[in-house]
Amino acid sequence: MGRVQDKVVLITGAARGLGRSHALRLAEEGADIIAVDVCKDPSAAHYAGSTVSDLDETVELVRKTGRRAVAKQADVRDRAALAAAIAEAVEELGRLDVVIPNAGINPVGNDLPVTAFTDTVDINLVGAINTVHAALPHLGEGASIIIIGSVVALMPRFDGMGIGGPGNAGYNFTKSMLTEYADWLGVQLAPHNQRVNVVHPTTVATELMQNTTMYKTFRPDLENPTADDVAGALHAVHGLPVAFLEPADVSHAIVYLASEESRFVTGTQLRVDAGMINKLAAGARPGA
Repeated sequence: MGRVQDKVVLITGAARGLGRSHALRLAEEGADIIAVDVCKDPSAAHYAGSTVSDLDETVELVRKTGRRAVAKQADVRDRAALAAAIAEAVEELGRLDVVIPNAGINPVGNDLPVTAFTDTVDINLVGAINTVHAALPHLGEGASIIIIGSVVALMPRFDGMGIGGPGNAGYNFTKSMLTEYADWLGVQLAPHNQRVNVVHPTTVATELMQNTTMYKTFRPDLENPTADDVAGALHAVHGLPVAFLEPADVSHAIVYLASEESRFVTGTQLRVDAGMINKLAAGARPGA
């Protein structure tokens, strides 16, 4: 307990899924939370977006830990509105120590229009950059920026295990570009004793992965596939015997990178991937 005591953490996409999980784990370790979410359906995706009730629930859960929480509805694509929301929240909580650009979408399917690509780029890449840049004026020495990537960023031109369509292409592109962005930004911020790292999860049990459209991309032979129906395919690509991680499995890594335990860790691409990259690399080696 107390690993991030009295730090103030900004998290986008905080209404549910990984964002909520990060907020709760950090609050349990002593952090106050600025929870930002747009609370709307993503226009390009086949799954429902978060709601105001979801965001309110995140705030309530954080407050039950005894920590403070401020909720802000803002679209990460709107830099001005996002900057205003962050400034208001920082004024209320008094400081900002950690930034986690977590908001993102992953619309899949070859039936989607090209706007699925552009929407994904605008939210996942431009939105993450907007979040960091709007937060930078509020960050002091020792600040930590933790960008949420994806294991697909570490696979060149990866097509998502056969998942196609412009939205998924946009997802893979944005996660790859965020790794580059973090590397370059980290060098610029290091002299100010500010750190930038990326966490790359594999498949996680959130709405982003656990929806009917995503299941059908893995099991097109079934009319109504479930998570259990795709488990075999996901087990096959992981080194460890798991199909989906729980959100908390990723949040444990977030707590480490937000804490003083990692004060000399910057420029890291941290995989929380159940051994997927190792397994794929081993399979690519001659004689493997």
